[in-house]
Amino acid sequence: MTKSAAARMTADGWEIVDTSGFLHLIGPLWQRVVDGVHEYAIVTEDKHHNRRGLVQGGVIMTLADRSCGMTARYAAGKEHMATIQFDTHFVESGKIGETLVSRPHVVRITRSLVFITTEVTAADRVIAMASGVFKILRSE
Repeated sequence: MTKSAAARMTADGWEIVDTSGFLHLIGPLWQRVVDGVHEYAIVTEDKHHNRRGLVQGGVIMTLADRSCGMTARYAAGKEHMATIQFDTHFVESGKIGETLVSRPHVVRITRSLVFITTEVTAADRVIAMASGVFKILRSE
């Protein structure tokens, strides 16, 4: 990520999420809260391209899954969750250099499950729609 892209994200109120593992490889992942709504973003780079030179679908799915999971944790007030079902529908291609943003929405919380949806956008275009079910795990 270029210094100017990072400066632009910071100026717009985004903060980098401390990550490890797979997400650390494709990140940085950014987050912010706007009017009480959690938002997450990835600024796409050349490392995110597929064979057609567009954003790899797995990057979009990872952003959707992680952002929904993080929002589920905040909403349920529980630290440990597991994705037990996740559907993604690709609507349009993402282009390298675009900032992809996910704004998850909690549909319902039960004692053991969180149902959540999101749209991944680039500027004013919807790139993907996703929905998932997250299992609230017992604390260890």
